[in-house]
Amino acid sequence: MPDHHRLREHRHLQLFGTLLHDPNLWHLNRRSAAGAVAIGLFVAWIPVPGQMILAAGLAILFRVNLPLAVVLVWVTNPVTFAPMFYTAYRLGGWILGMPMAGAPHPEFSPEALVQVWEPLMTGCLVLGTISALLGYLGVRLLWRWRIVRALRARRLRRPPPAP
Repeated sequence: MPDHHRLREHRHLQLFGTLLHDPNLWHLNRRSAAGAVAIGLFVAWIPVPGQMILAAGLAILFRVNLPLAVVLVWVTNPVTFAPMFYTAYRLGGWILGMPMAGAPHPEFSPEALVQVWEPLMTGCLVLGTISALLGYLGVRLLWRWRIVRALRARRLRRPPPAP
């Protein structure tokens, strides 16, 4: 985990001011990790600039682990964003019943944006919600599994009670 004092002084995070002093933003426990994973994965599917700032704001709002939420936004990166958003576009078109001929035209005109935004955002919201739920449940289950496994191992190491 990065040093929270250094992160508080980061120029992009200074807009949050004293909100960054909440200790819950820097603790890593089952609740904060699962919430941070959910936020990071949901925001990763939102096609806007400044995803990291959005994830930081949501992490502060829900009081979950800030660094983990911000780092998970990088699921969307220069290698993955095209397949992710194309999949979201296709899913959104299928959900809305819009005919899809193939990839959207790469020109950035207002007319092209009007045709693409609705299926893209619908698909992004659906996939973001599914990713967030699966991430949240996955972290909660993995965390519980590790605790149960550690308790069983501890019980096996303990000597049997004296008669």
